Amino acid sequence: MAYDAVLAERVRDRLAAVAGVSEKKMFGGIAFLTYGNMTVGVYRDGLIVRIDPATMDAVLAAEPGVRPFDMGGRPMRGWVLVASEALSDDHLERWIDQARRYVATLPPK
Repeated sequence: MAYDAVLAERVRDRLAAVAGVSEKKMFGGIAFLTYGNMTVGVYRDGLIVRIDPATMDAVLAAEPGVRPFDMGGRPMRGWVLVASEALSDDHLERWIDQARRYVATLPPK
């Protein structure tokens, strides 16, 4: 399955100058990792965002266009998929920042 190349470029532009960020093709999309930890990714036409699992229920309740990210019908705790129509530039920036803040609490891989 193809992923949204325009969305991937928007993410890439925001992370290009960030230390420790790399790209990797994964799950039929593209992932952006920070020191080896997946931070955000583009899957089909949405943005995968890594968040604090403790905040997942609140995020899902408060954010339009957001659902749990799942692979093969199994929701992944701490991962959400944000629909592309909910990704204005400001929202994209906010989601990336939220993911980066959480991933900064994790040990490098």
